[in-house]
Amino acid sequence: MQARKRQPRGLDVNLSADAGRTPSSPLHPLSSLPVCAEPGSGRRRVRCCMELVAGCYEQVLFGFAVHLEPKASGDHEQKWTPAADFTHHAHTASVSAVAVSSRFVVTGSKDETIHIYDMKKKIDHGALVHHNGTITCLKFHGNRHLISGAEDGLICVWDAKKWECLKSMKAHRGHVTFLSIHPSGKLALSVGTDKTLRTWNLVEGRSAFIKNIKQNAHIVEWSPRGEKYVVVILNKIDVYQLDTASVSGTVTNEKRVSSVRFLSESLLAVAGDEEFVRFFDCDSLVCLSQFKAHENRVKDMFTFETPEHHIIVTASSDGFIKMWKLKEDKGVLPSLLCEVNTNARLTCVAVWLDRVTDTKESLLPAVEPPPVSKQEQSKRNKKESGCEVQEEERQLKPDMKKCGLTGDSNKPTKGSSLLSTKKRKTVEMLEKKKRKKKKI
Repeated sequence: MQARKRQPRGLDVNLSADAGRTPSSPLHPLSSLPVCAEPGSGRRRVRCCMELVAGCYEQVLFGFAVHLEPKASGDHEQKWTPAADFTHHAHTASVSAVAVSSRFVVTGSKDETIHIYDMKKKIDHGALVHHNGTITCLKFHGNRHLISGAEDGLICVWDAKKWECLKSMKAHRGHVTFLSIHPSGKLALSVGTDKTLRTWNLVEGRSAFIKNIKQNAHIVEWSPRGEKYVVVILNKIDVYQLDTASVSGTVTNEKRVSSVRFLSESLLAVAGDEEFVRFFDCDSLVCLSQFKAHENRVKDMFTFETPEHHIIVTASSDGFIKMWKLKEDKGVLPSLLCEVNTNARLTCVAVWLDRVTDTKESLLPAVEPPPVSKQEQSKRNKKESGCEVQEEERQLKPDMKKCGLTGDSNKPTKGSSLLSTKKRKTVEMLEKKKRKKKKI
């Protein structure tokens, strides 16, 4: 049997009867797909401001519009009411990842494709067919860039307006299991099945550091300010400090961790192969509280903030999606805002917010790196043993503190500090002067 011929990059618009359409043409209006919404009650509702989207093993993408009801007299809390908006048979295999921007929702699957949905127009926007393997992770940075990782070991940077592949990087020898983008948009961390933690320069589209770890990690996540990050291996969560480049402590969950979310720079929400969600302090490494969220294992979490609330969304194998309001007092358990039953085995969840995000889009279009001398190339290819890191001399981020992202000691590895362009030029000039004096 002849293997399916795949396009090397870009938007696959040759979808059944829609073959030959331009990427911007509507393909499959979601409103015309089978909708599981019940007839409205006739009550006046305010404009929908958010949509719960979730994927499942049954290859379906669910959409639930969440309406905020006006406060009735005597009510202390505003009522959150979810209403089924659409169900879409998105893929030919289970949905493995979902990500949202201010306009689009994208889903990845075991069928090796990334599907795009325009939530403003409510249409299926087409599919990206670059990867050869299960799509394991999808991350938007701002509204302009999407980054994908897959079991083929590739990390791809996409232009989220033209939907072109700007850069494709061979990230890991095995699968890419997870990736996380630094708040600045200039760096990313990835983990894979080759027992490495890798740092990426997204501006230049190349590897920056490689750290060998003892086991295969399956989650990595930056904190909101990018001052720390966590690496998850089974049920253990290693907390790394950016300034010291070392593990400051380890949090141990009861069972294998399936999802982690930073609620603040020090507060971490952890879900695993159990019904509970726990909150850990990354500084003291103490479990502050826990609550029973579902009747089965929690598969994924999503968090966001409104002017009034900090919200956490959980999705479980029991088929329920639940929205929880977090209390200011860390010791007080979250309260349930609303829940929906999909009757499916959920795998991933996100919330599309119907608003324009002000995220600073500092991630530049990745371009081919400039020509590299043989000497520099040999340095790049030099392999380090044990937990030593592979270092790059070029600039990553001028305003960052000590780099040392992947070192083990409290001091950065020699030669790993990130110098600004001016400093580097000054050092070079001083070295030239010294050489001239020696010649004289």
